[in-house]
Amino acid sequence: MEFKDQIKLLADRVIKVKDNIQTEEATKNALIMPFIQAMGYDVFNPFEVVPEFVADIGIKKGEKVDYAIIKDEHPIILIECKHWSADLDPHNSQLFRYFHTTKAKFGILTNGIMFRFYTDLVESNKMDEKPFFEFRIDDMKEAQVEKLKEFSKAHFNLESINNTASELKYMSELRNMIVKEISDPSEEFTKYFAKVVHPSKVVTAKVIEQFKSLVKRTFHQYINDAINERLKTALATEQQKAEQIAKEELTSNITPETNVVTTAEEMEAFYIIRAIICAKVAPSRITIRDNQSYCGILLDDNNRKPICRLHFNGKKRQVSFFDTGKEERIDLDENNQLYEHTSRFIKTLSIYEKPSKESIVE
Repeated sequence: MEFKDQIKLLADRVIKVKDNIQTEEATKNALIMPFIQAMGYDVFNPFEVVPEFVADIGIKKGEKVDYAIIKDEHPIILIECKHWSADLDPHNSQLFRYFHTTKAKFGILTNGIMFRFYTDLVESNKMDEKPFFEFRIDDMKEAQVEKLKEFSKAHFNLESINNTASELKYMSELRNMIVKEISDPSEEFTKYFAKVVHPSKVVTAKVIEQFKSLVKRTFHQYINDAINERLKTALATEQQKAEQIAKEELTSNITPETNVVTTAEEMEAFYIIRAIICAKVAPSRITIRDNQSYCGILLDDNNRKPICRLHFNGKKRQVSFFDTGKEERIDLDENNQLYEHTSRFIKTLSIYEKPSKESIVE
């Protein structure tokens, strides 16, 4: 499973279970340990993930951070956990104290939903006050997933992540500045634009006051125009895709080699069968192959893996099943009756996915 799919599954899990979690310890077990596991680290391997990692502070002994991720016998990431409903703002000082006593270069403060990543960009071996990267697991953007991927076991590279951390920190600060200036342009920001476009080139207090509103309105108009343009482009692209798919499906209904025409009823049955079993396998693996005597629904477009066969060209409409090891036909009055045989479709599929000694009739 791809990394982004694992994170999506984790996000779905968080949404479903969080309201039933009563304690911080339960938050660790239900939300944070699955996150560490999704990152590729074995939570049950004490050489890789150490719970209650000792991080003694001076004469104060027995100080422990909730988890430490270990590489080459040294901690590389410290994780401090809180209850899922807790506000993280008051708690970064605890992680700050642990950070400089270990060789770890990264610290994560999390309640299982919000994740804040820290490092020592400002002063070496001293954790920064502000996180360089933060996100909500239940509302992640694609770019955030890609950045998180760099911290996974399969992609962890200290030099690369240090560069990423630096970029994320500066981009975050620049973004905050831009948002602030767009919402309420400062005198210096306004003056920069006024000097360029004002005919007199002399920027007085009156000119600045006039241009503050103009700068703000111009930025908002530009953003709105850019959003609208993107929406138009996206809608046009989706329309082109839909037209292309419709064209391909219409073309695929005729088999050139035999001149066999796949009827609308057969296509409807195919879509119903695909809908029934797409929870078990990817829809793209379910294919239709028509010929003169029957219309086959196949797994992986493999004639040796028939899910069923549709016999719609004779006096009786019938469907063949293969879940008993041989072909068995039954009558079918209408396509909606296919839903009544869900278990037979699933059983046939399981035979192909978990090969047994049963033979399937070709």
